Amino acid sequence: MKKINKKFVKKFASAIAGAFLLAIFCFVSIARAGQQAKIVWTEQQKSIITTIRSLRSLPDEKRAQTTRELALKIRQLPANANKVRLAYDLANLSTEGDFGPGTLQEVATTLEQALRETPPSETARGGEAPYEELASLVRYEHVQASSQDARFAAAMKKLEAEDARHQQVDFTLPDLQGKTWNMNELRGKIVLVNFWATWCPPCRSEMPDLQKLYTKYKDQGLVVLSISDEDMDKVSAYVKENGYTYPILLDAGRKVNEMFGIQGIPKSFVYDREGKLAAQAMDMRTERQFMGMLEAAGLK
Repeated sequence: MKKINKKFVKKFASAIAGAFLLAIFCFVSIARAGQQAKIVWTEQQKSIITTIRSLRSLPDEKRAQTTRELALKIRQLPANANKVRLAYDLANLSTEGDFGPGTLQEVATTLEQALRETPPSETARGGEAPYEELASLVRYEHVQASSQDARFAAAMKKLEAEDARHQQVDFTLPDLQGKTWNMNELRGKIVLVNFWATWCPPCRSEMPDLQKLYTKYKDQGLVVLSISDEDMDKVSAYVKENGYTYPILLDAGRKVNEMFGIQGIPKSFVYDREGKLAAQAMDMRTERQFMGMLEAAGLK
């Protein structure tokens, strides 16, 4: 049996210890890097965040003015990832109502500028979301944007594909009284499909306007199908309390939600009398905005 070389053993042990210490050092360095990666807001940015969070508490006229002012303030910030975050957060709230095309254009311009100055890493989690928001503003709110980023172009193509899928949907769902409604059987009617929930403030805000339109135009062929994935008792109690009479459909298994690719609510789609998708909304709509969608489907 060969004699063990003590010097070799000593060197080997030393190497192992060194590797262990190096691993600990690397772990600590990574942990520190993670801590350093936490978002740090400036006082100016914090002020903007606070105002963004208060938008839903403002009356519409004030909210439109404040949204526009926020867009301009964010645009003046130094280029960095926080600027993108603020522009994206503002854009998410800017479509909850009717704040005017001028306001939406300012919001879109700010988001586009922030993305151009500091494009999110292509491997970053959620890095595509701001581009998808900008594309939605362009496609559904008819604002202008000239982004040359490939992710913006991909987002536009994704929306086109989703619209094509929405054009082909057919479904059958029961309402609160047990009557079943089939989409294809409603040809000859103008159909407004609306996704909502009792817990959703923007959904609740637009429901009185849906009721007004349904009452006014149901004899002219307007059908409102308002779809919820919640428990029947909860939905029924809310509808009864508020006196809504348009059809409320139950999608307990979320099959129709998935068919439409619903990720956020409220969401509305309007189909003309031939079953063609005529208009859709990316967020909450007012009576005037809903009326514009219905007119696009041929309702006079």
